[in-house]
Amino acid sequence: MKKFLAIALIAVVAVAAVFANGSSESASSEVKIGFIGPLTGDYANYGTLCRQAVEMAIDECNAKGGIDGMTVKLIAEDSEGDPNKAYAAMEKLANTDKVSAVIGPVLTGEAFSVGPIACELGVLSVTPSASHKDVTNQGDYIFRTTPSDGLQGEVAGKYWYQILGYRKLAVLYAKNDYSQGLYEGMKESFEADGGSIVAVETFMVGDKDFKTQLTKLKDTDAEAIYIPDYTAEMAQILEQASQLGVNKPFLSGDGFLSEEIYQLAGEYTDGVVYTASAQLEETSLVKEFRDAYTAKWGIGPDSFATNSYDATNILLSVIDEVGTDRKAIRDGFAAVKDFEGVNGTINFAENGDLVAYQGIYEVEGNTPKYVGAFKIENGKVVKVN
Repeated sequence: MKKFLAIALIAVVAVAAVFANGSSESASSEVKIGFIGPLTGDYANYGTLCRQAVEMAIDECNAKGGIDGMTVKLIAEDSEGDPNKAYAAMEKLANTDKVSAVIGPVLTGEAFSVGPIACELGVLSVTPSASHKDVTNQGDYIFRTTPSDGLQGEVAGKYWYQILGYRKLAVLYAKNDYSQGLYEGMKESFEADGGSIVAVETFMVGDKDFKTQLTKLKDTDAEAIYIPDYTAEMAQILEQASQLGVNKPFLSGDGFLSEEIYQLAGEYTDGVVYTASAQLEETSLVKEFRDAYTAKWGIGPDSFATNSYDATNILLSVIDEVGTDRKAIRDGFAAVKDFEGVNGTINFAENGDLVAYQGIYEVEGNTPKYVGAFKIENGKVVKVN
């Protein structure tokens, strides 16, 4: 009987060892990359554009054999644009899914929610679009492939004053980190040159009726109205402004980059001037990405997509070089130099910010026209290209 029990015990141990080895091989046969962004709800257009680009980069990597023979697996979490759900998504991705790093979050409010836990857990978070100047100040594990609002706001304020010649502006912004951050950066820059913000109105995210605020702004002596908001709200603001006979020109930020604004607002977009990422130089890499993205998804990529595609490719190249250890990935990402992406040559500042210029666009009818890339030099806005 004892002999039988001993043999049975040996058999159990042997089987356990086989399963353990199989589990280890299975775990090491793939690299897990997380994604956090709104895939449903009012801001799903932003998250979807980003996720699609991340998926493309990963598919291309796997088509070439993956990383050291390991398949790269994307685990995408829908934040619905809710900072609390973004936080929960990061917890799940880090602790349950054991991802190596995360692309996202997409929205600024989400990025402020996720930043502290990402740093606490030691998981690299690379946002393609959260632009508030303080996002990357949360810790060493936070990077971005979009220009900081610090740059966008500074260029916006000086461009409105020095190039467009405005001296008095009115503002209508949403009570969220993204919209308010852009407004505050623009205001500081505009007022530093001598400009004046003569009226400020706000609204809550999700509001549909802006006629009360627009009526107040219409009756001021502002020469233009700045609306640094998201697509859905801006489309309604522009339409309602037209209905109210508001004849002042509108200015905006990179929320205007989405092609959806022209589907929602149509003719009302005419004349809007906005700041956004500098336009891509038409290289073969850019053309290949644009053609492939459009063929796969039926819509052309915007900066949300290009920023996500570059972020993912940089991350994959770092993992290929240093492996899947989270700390090594963070250090490898910080050490990236002159990465050639669809957005051009990419480098990061010490705080994780993208080293970048700021683009200016003017809408003619419902077609955005690129004015050029700008930087600030000795207090002056200077065209780079």
